[in-house]
Amino acid sequence: MEQRLFIVAVIMYLFSILSRKWEKQGFLSGAKSFAKWHSVYLVCILLCALYLYLFVAGGGGGEVFAWKKFIIGGLLIFGFSLFRYFKVLKADEEKRSLLKKSAFDWCNTVYFSGFAASIIMFFFIQAFKIPSASMRDTFLEGDHLFVNKAVYGFRLPFTKNFFGAFKTIQPEDIIIFQFPAKDRTQENCGGSQYGRDFVKRVIALPGDTVEVKDSKAYVNGQLVGPYPYEKYEEIERFHYEEELPSDLYQQLWQEHKLDSFYGMYLRDQFGPVVVPENTYFVMGDNRDNSCDSRFWGPVPRENIKGKAWFIHWPLKRARIID
Repeated sequence: MEQRLFIVAVIMYLFSILSRKWEKQGFLSGAKSFAKWHSVYLVCILLCALYLYLFVAGGGGGEVFAWKKFIIGGLLIFGFSLFRYFKVLKADEEKRSLLKKSAFDWCNTVYFSGFAASIIMFFFIQAFKIPSASMRDTFLEGDHLFVNKAVYGFRLPFTKNFFGAFKTIQPEDIIIFQFPAKDRTQENCGGSQYGRDFVKRVIALPGDTVEVKDSKAYVNGQLVGPYPYEKYEEIERFHYEEELPSDLYQQLWQEHKLDSFYGMYLRDQFGPVVVPENTYFVMGDNRDNSCDSRFWGPVPRENIKGKAWFIHWPLKRARIID
């Protein structure tokens, strides 16, 4: 989302600069030239608003952008701008002055807000909405969180490097991360998860050996938990005998392909595998209903956006997250 906000801010900033230049050159003094400028302004700001709306409405993740809706919306915006062109064409000088002031104010507000919000979201805080039941009862579907993006360090833009970490990632931390898929063709848990943001709990660190027996996680041979936040169902457990060589099993897991071989069997019987360097093993608290590292592999450090900080909505569930 922060990248989209930055793009919108850049567009409106450039339009504002060009508009100031055109104003000095007297381009906005004539009725026709002013009406053209005002129509272009409407197209820019409404297309930017539509672009952000469709991204948020689509889930704010890796879903394919709704180009059809964007094109239809764009055509409606152009139609509205054309209507406004003829309307503004008839405006007197006082009316044009008010419209120009309003447009400049909106441009300044949008690009300043966009730059500020994108910087805050990139380095410090991100809003996140719980999309599924995988973290029940720690989080419920529809809970709104703030994510602390600074706690594990600030990421240098356009790199995989971090600096200034306040703490290191530890087992039991609840993290938000971008799903580890390099392209949309990768399918896990029944479909493409490309670009989506996930929330899970860290189970194991780089170098740890992880195994799951009857849905219970073991790290370096020791049972993880039991913890009060773990949730299981009274269901029949899957059992299978290991069929793949351990090195091939490890490779397929790291390449996010293991679930295509074993499917739901991995829910209850998994591993053992070794968590690779600079990656983490995560699971949902609702262990029997979670699409997590058992199915699609480790989470690279560069994919981790931050630590779940506190629930701010609904108000009756508002609390700081341990």
